[in-house]
Amino acid sequence: MTVAVIVVWLALALLVYTQVGYGLLLALLAHLGVARADARRAGGGSPAGGAVEVDAELGADRPVPPVSVIVAAYHEQDVITGRVANLRASRFPAGRLEIIVAVDGGADPDRDLTADRARAAGADLVLELPRSGKVAAQNAAVRAAGGEILAFTDANARWEPDALATLVDAFRDARVGYACGEVSFLNPAGGTNQEGIYWRYELFLRRLESELASITAGNGAIYATRAATYLHLDPRMGHDISFPFRLVKAGWRAISVPAARATEKMAPSIEGEFARKRRMARQETWPSVILGGMFDPRGYPPLYALMVFSHRTLRYTSPLLHLILFGASLAAVGAGAGLVYEIALALQVALILGALLAPRWPNRLLLLARYYVFTTASLAVGLWDWMRGTQTVGWEPAEGTR
Repeated sequence: MTVAVIVVWLALALLVYTQVGYGLLLALLAHLGVARADARRAGGGSPAGGAVEVDAELGADRPVPPVSVIVAAYHEQDVITGRVANLRASRFPAGRLEIIVAVDGGADPDRDLTADRARAAGADLVLELPRSGKVAAQNAAVRAAGGEILAFTDANARWEPDALATLVDAFRDARVGYACGEVSFLNPAGGTNQEGIYWRYELFLRRLESELASITAGNGAIYATRAATYLHLDPRMGHDISFPFRLVKAGWRAISVPAARATEKMAPSIEGEFARKRRMARQETWPSVILGGMFDPRGYPPLYALMVFSHRTLRYTSPLLHLILFGASLAAVGAGAGLVYEIALALQVALILGALLAPRWPNRLLLLARYYVFTTASLAVGLWDWMRGTQTVGWEPAEGTR
């Protein structure tokens, strides 16, 4: 057996495992219930990491904690009025709810009416900040917030009426430091983006991760943390990737709350989704992974370490695994290793050709191939951007999502 043959099977096994096998493994563990003890250890409920019981005072009769909902906004004048109104319509005691809009780069009212419209819509506090990026705006809002629970959302998201109360209710468990709701992506224009299929599978994985231990990533549309556990991140990083794993390392649980629901528009085209994921990889994923310590196993319970390796490490390195698989397949075919390797090479070529042909023949199979190729490539291109020093802390709303 040649080295090329070994590499083919190894790279293929890792790709199949991270895309399919990991989900099957989580489902099996959940079915057997063998990991629930690890879930209890995955966040002891205090930074010290000791075993902490659920606080009996956090029951149904406990007064509702004050909550600050923070919306970081940049040039969101077209949607901010609706966002504030949507939050005001929450089934949550009005006297316990504070809405803060942090306008990044809001010092030029001639170019951006976000701040004025947020005030007119009824936001409790509007911060007009110098252009410093989303995380810096969130950090500034947290410093001004009065809530015991801090909830975060995007300007283009919409929450169901009970979403905030459901999200806050998760913190009755004293072990929980981070809770993330579920967002459904809408594509009313009927575009080519296939994000919805991927996202449904991603949410399936997160529910299982939450049940067994803690989730390995969140989403920006709907999530919350205790004020006491908030992490003032470097503006080059992001909450979605950094908060879950860093809070788990600090001894807390990071959970999924499927009943806290939100909706958000997706980029209508696959090309738009590629641009969005490339930006996220450049400005959030790779800085959080490399500078934030995700790949450092210290502080992870064993099951959670496996989750991070499976769902994050392997997925983020999947572009490299595909390149290794392609090169090894070429070498194996050149060495006359057999028909199996010729078929493996042909399938990889077919995937790339399908992605290239999708604009001409936009059927579901070809669109899925294009989505997979483009979103996988976005991780590699985003890493290249970041390594070249093209990362910026500012962000632009993705085209077609407002």
